[in-house]
Amino acid sequence: MNTILIKAVSLVNEGKITVSDLLVKDGFIEKIAPVIDRSADLEINAEGLHLLPGMIDDQVHFREPGLTHKADIFSESMAAVAGGITSFMEMPNTVPNTLSQDLLADKYQIASGVSLANYSFFMGASNDNISEVLKTDPNNVCGIKVFMGSSTGNMLVDNETVLENIFREAPMLVATHCEDEQTIRQNLAIYREKYGDNITPDMHPLIRSAEACYKSSSLAVELARKYQTRLHILHISTAREVGLFDNTIPLTEKHITAEACIHHLWFDDSDYAAKGNWIKWNPAVKTTADRQGILRGLLDGHIDVVATDHAPHTIAEKKQPYLQAPSGGPLVQHALPALLEMYHQGKISLEQIAEKSAHNVATCFNIDRRGFIREGYWADLVLVNLNDPFRVTRANTLYKCGWSPFEGQTFQAEISHTIVSGNLAYQKGRFTTNEKGQRLAFNR
Repeated sequence: MNTILIKAVSLVNEGKITVSDLLVKDGFIEKIAPVIDRSADLEINAEGLHLLPGMIDDQVHFREPGLTHKADIFSESMAAVAGGITSFMEMPNTVPNTLSQDLLADKYQIASGVSLANYSFFMGASNDNISEVLKTDPNNVCGIKVFMGSSTGNMLVDNETVLENIFREAPMLVATHCEDEQTIRQNLAIYREKYGDNITPDMHPLIRSAEACYKSSSLAVELARKYQTRLHILHISTAREVGLFDNTIPLTEKHITAEACIHHLWFDDSDYAAKGNWIKWNPAVKTTADRQGILRGLLDGHIDVVATDHAPHTIAEKKQPYLQAPSGGPLVQHALPALLEMYHQGKISLEQIAEKSAHNVATCFNIDRRGFIREGYWADLVLVNLNDPFRVTRANTLYKCGWSPFEGQTFQAEISHTIVSGNLAYQKGRFTTNEKGQRLAFNR
């Protein structure tokens, strides 16, 4: 369909909520006005609903190629769209790791044929691929990913000279996973000596400790300041790290930015007793004070964006003992409902949700004409019903891995419609188009 007319919707955008009509034509937002009096191929009566810019998730692991028993780009983009995420940026720790331009191109080729959401992919850095990293095109790729902590395959960058070279020479945004490997290994040795193989999930934040996170994050900030690198630190998990970032200048002037993730905003170490390995992530879910400090940092501008770090594993993998169970969990279907639940709890406003999940992501990455509800911008939109409760179960979970850390949780708000690049992709539990998402472009 070429035109979609959304009528009488409460439009959440750029710090305001206004009742408006909105017209989508040929993929773009053509007009926003109090009343639009014209016919369209599809008209949606959205009275009582809220329209937000589609969430842009700057950190997902969709597992393709090489790990498709856990997830793939089609299955996870489908779950993302059902959850109101219209664009994603995917990480390079697939198999093989995305450490060459050819392997990066392969992932874009896969996504172009199967992804229901808009997409981009990070180029991976390692100790020995700096020449490939420097070939990355800033206008066509979201960023360069550096693992400054344990990672999959050959992606731990622990050579100090290489790390300095990346920060000095990177042609674009560098996104880092920050945990100090030596600190983690020392902590693990202590717990192995004390408990042997009987380490339990509640010890995870003590092994992958706050000290390990701060030591690595502060090093990344130091290097970025030294070389004026465009640095984006992923999944901040401690209250102490929040102080590394500046909230006194506009986002457009920052060259060091930070991300908070849904699981670090929702769970804390009191949840390990019930959830165990199901909330085992790297960096670890930590204390209540850390969770509260991260939320304060998100709201006051020290932390700029919110994301998922969606990283699915199979049920069998997660059921293994702590030392064998992999870290990570699926989140894209339930991230926006969780944020809307936090709105119902009085923790965050709708305007702040739009800012942190869409506006600021587009600004941080300089994404071309996305992330805002503006005339002339791509129509990436999500309609939500704030008063339509649903309970998360394995039966209504769309992840290929078949489970969610939110199982049993009732959310007060549900996704009603998702529009991706002007196409109605999802409506009240049904997928409604064969159209694929678009490759994201960047203005750098």
